[in-house]
Amino acid sequence: MATANIVRRLQRTQSHLFLSHVLTPIKVQNISRLSNFFIQAFHQTPLLHSRSFTTTIHSGTRQVLKSLSVYEVTNFTHIVNEDRACHQSDVNKLCDLMKQFIGLPSEEEEAITLLDDSGVEPNESLVYSVIWEFREDWKISSLLFKWGEKWKCNGGKNWSLIVWVLGNHKKFNIAWCVIRDMHRSSLDTRKAMLIMIDRYAAANEPVKAIEAFKLMEKFRLTPDMEALYTLLYYLCKNGNIEEAEEFMLLNKKLFPLEVDGFNIILNGWCNISLDVFEAKRVWREMSKCCILPNETSYTCMISCFSKMGNLFDSLRLYDEMKKRDWVPGIEVYNSLIYVLTSENCLNEAYKIVEKMKELGLRPDSTTYNSMICPLCEATKLEEARKVLARMVAEKVSPSIETYHAFLDGTSLEGTLEVLNHMSKACLGPTSATFLTILAKFFKKEHPESALKIWVEMTQYKVVPDSTHYSILIEGLTRFGFLGKARQFYTEMTFNGIRDDPKLKNLLKLPGHSSSHQVGQRKMKSERHVKKPTQVGHSRLRKHSLYKSKRVDFGRGAWCLILNSAADESINFGLKGHIPQISLSHARYLSFAKLFNFILAHITSSPELYLASFKHILAHHSRSLVHHRFLSPTRSLLHFPSHII
Repeated sequence: MATANIVRRLQRTQSHLFLSHVLTPIKVQNISRLSNFFIQAFHQTPLLHSRSFTTTIHSGTRQVLKSLSVYEVTNFTHIVNEDRACHQSDVNKLCDLMKQFIGLPSEEEEAITLLDDSGVEPNESLVYSVIWEFREDWKISSLLFKWGEKWKCNGGKNWSLIVWVLGNHKKFNIAWCVIRDMHRSSLDTRKAMLIMIDRYAAANEPVKAIEAFKLMEKFRLTPDMEALYTLLYYLCKNGNIEEAEEFMLLNKKLFPLEVDGFNIILNGWCNISLDVFEAKRVWREMSKCCILPNETSYTCMISCFSKMGNLFDSLRLYDEMKKRDWVPGIEVYNSLIYVLTSENCLNEAYKIVEKMKELGLRPDSTTYNSMICPLCEATKLEEARKVLARMVAEKVSPSIETYHAFLDGTSLEGTLEVLNHMSKACLGPTSATFLTILAKFFKKEHPESALKIWVEMTQYKVVPDSTHYSILIEGLTRFGFLGKARQFYTEMTFNGIRDDPKLKNLLKLPGHSSSHQVGQRKMKSERHVKKPTQVGHSRLRKHSLYKSKRVDFGRGAWCLILNSAADESINFGLKGHIPQISLSHARYLSFAKLFNFILAHITSSPELYLASFKHILAHHSRSLVHHRFLSPTRSLLHFPSHII
């Protein structure tokens, strides 16, 4: 009984000491010395390992703070939405004309003549809208741009758009020719250069992005701080955070270090890469450079801690932020709501929502998604539906992320119902929606449901791309539907998607492998693992779990879990599939990682959890104290010493 109380207390410990304090106004205190502030910022808890079950993050993993979106070069979609209303009929007419020239680059003169004879008078907005419609075909886009040049109706936004389209298709040489023509025509090339930096970074070519930044001087442009921050922003946005940080530090004599630059790097580690260790290191680097963090800095760190499930540090930094007279924005409160819901503090999350209203902050779809997503991840669908009902009652429209969250835990019938609701709300379903569904059904070992969903794609007018086909073919092959997989592979190539060597090899394996390869696979599957010591082996063999072919924890985990089973004489029964860990790999796992692995994957009765936990408390308390691997909300260090 005492052990059961310990398990329940693990759900809520020190964090609740903060909640009553955090949810009340805090008096602003004097700012202490800068050095003391940075030392105290993280002194209460060690570096934390990410929890194995934190797989999906609210609002997406690769999110960028709104305060940093000012470094976006341009919003092409916004410009298109403004122009389409005025030229919708002409855009449709020109699109119908150009579709017959797709894939026929030699017919350029004929296409331009056809455009001239269409009776449509070209202007800057019209040409821009048509180029945007054909942005997936760089040759047609270039032809339309030349047509605009012929009639001298290409403005600055058209030049920027064609550079962006060419960069999307990695036609950088042609894009540089366009920029050179802009320079010769005395047009401003600054935005085009920044777009090249963006496209190089998106193509995972950080070195060339940095070279493009340095080339600005050749086009009579000064690489100022704004251009530097744009470079850092796009490098971090596309995952090249180390390169961005290195470039910023190496050029600190030319571009003095400021909090805005560090915030871009911090956002990269916190919201793009989601690496709390690197985020803390950058935070300490700011201290060494005598740079005081601002509101954006705190927002990044709180967001990172919340995604890692670290309720204690999220609330503590929120407290620090208010003490230093920084006003938390809606992004901070959304992060707190997410981590509170993740840690089974749903009532406190509702209190945060009410507090937002009192402060004049209107909860949006991201706010409620921060509650719905973790609830759906924990398969608490009934509570998630209640949040959705409250969301609709507050006249907040669900977003596509809202529906995606409900897709994870639904059956085929429930999935079809969600798709129907998405269609009625004009929120898809999109290509990403069906990627999520296909991956879900194959993960749950329901290939028949995946095939039925594939049929539904055509009804919602979603055209499958190479990623859809890859997931479907790999999944069907894994479950023995080889004939169906080959049919879909033929369909994929017929639709113009190029051959995938990986898929071709996968489809050949079952029927075209040599006898030598088959023999190797057979030998590998029949290879025996070295048995543990004779005493331990005889003890474990009596246990029913030892005979299961689906389970192989590894030597360290066997000793930890199964010995506790023998001691407690409990009949274990695992309801779910447990991933395997090889014996060789288990030797190199730290105690912390091994323990987290076991607790994350045990899906049996509470007795299994309690027996394992009791054994660990009794025999491994020193390791627990040494590693301090659990978050403070579940830390054993705060319990009385006689318990551990």
